[in-house]
Amino acid sequence: MGWIGFIAGRLVARKRGAPAPVLSILGIAVGVLALTVIISVMNGFQLSFIESILEISSYYVRIENLASEKNDGALADKVKALPEVSAVVPFREVQALVRGVYGQQAALIRGLRNNTVTEDPRMMEKLVFEEGSFDLEEEDSILLGAELAARLQVELGDRIQLISVGGPLTDPAAAAGEPAGEPAGIPAGEPAGEPAGEPAGEPEAETGPREIFFTLRGIFRSGFYEYDLGWGFINFDRAGELEGPGYTLGLKLRDRWQDRKAAAAMAELTRGDPLAGHIRIRTWRDFNQAFFGALRTEKLFMFVLVGLIFVVVGLNIYQAQRRVVLERREEIGLLRALGAGDRAVRLIFVWDGFIIGITGAGIGIALGLLISLNISTFFSLLEKAVNGILLLVRHEGDFAVFSPAVFYVKEIQGRVIPREALLIFFFGLFSALGAAWFASGRISCIRPAEVLRDE
Repeated sequence: MGWIGFIAGRLVARKRGAPAPVLSILGIAVGVLALTVIISVMNGFQLSFIESILEISSYYVRIENLASEKNDGALADKVKALPEVSAVVPFREVQALVRGVYGQQAALIRGLRNNTVTEDPRMMEKLVFEEGSFDLEEEDSILLGAELAARLQVELGDRIQLISVGGPLTDPAAAAGEPAGEPAGIPAGEPAGEPAGEPAGEPEAETGPREIFFTLRGIFRSGFYEYDLGWGFINFDRAGELEGPGYTLGLKLRDRWQDRKAAAAMAELTRGDPLAGHIRIRTWRDFNQAFFGALRTEKLFMFVLVGLIFVVVGLNIYQAQRRVVLERREEIGLLRALGAGDRAVRLIFVWDGFIIGITGAGIGIALGLLISLNISTFFSLLEKAVNGILLLVRHEGDFAVFSPAVFYVKEIQGRVIPREALLIFFFGLFSALGAAWFASGRISCIRPAEVLRDE
């Protein structure tokens, strides 16, 4: 390998400054740079949505259909003791119609306890309160998303009317402790229903809409438009009045990819528990499957489309290396006559491709990481440059890469995943190596005797 490296180094040195190798290096660098920046920006958007869904809405694992709160503390303590679990949050959900000052909107109202702030800090990181705070201590408190509050035209302290779609409905007179009165059509003094001496039994539970008034204590923004427009939070006990005594445990895991293992452990833990009810355990993979699948497909296709740059650059390197093989027929014939094998001579040209690949990929990944980690600054400079040109040409400059009028984003984030950055780097490197290996395949066709005889 010593003499192969020496000759390859001389070959690279003699080609220094030639247009073909320089263009090949620039092509690989641009491809790696573009793919790194595009994937990091896409990761920023996608992971922001995914984390909002997992931390606010679906949780990592849910234990649903718990019958009552009698075993709430004991079951929550058992589940939280599992090594995979980092937080356990009981909640109730109510489908409701929310009425404000000048409008109404269907919304999903979640009942939480006031200690959720300390029990689930990761959720609190995703909720940015523009007004007020996470305060559900009072039973009439309600928190609304920023877009929902704007749609209803309400402010802090306003009264909000909540109309639940379903839930327990009791007779107001019975709830007040008054007799319900005699049924119509039955004479006074006669038994109204069941024979005397037998218990009347408990009345059947009825369901129907209920109207309750709340006071707006906070307006939050999650960064996910669906939640900001259609979500709200109320007191956990008050949600029980609307939806009934059942509740759900939302679990956060230390590693979301351990959800199946954690679900199996929870199923074993709750098996045979008489107070657990007809429970159902579901993981985050069961929620928003179509949405997560669309994000994964979008990222895969973007990876493939931008990766076509490496195909073009590889073809360029292939043609350049084939020309070099034809130009070096004499040197190759001489090396073959001195005893060098086909593979050894091919390695000389592969080494040349390795130098091109490692240089281009190294430059591209360095610039790509620099831009990705400072993506907001990069887009700000880009917008200023474009707006400066527009001011000179049209005397107006309102260009924005991600305009808030079109995109529901407050800030552009770049998220670099190390294994993806490493994969992009190796794509650039192996595109040059593969092109050089295939281009040097003609070496086996060169006959030393013919070359030397011609010379």
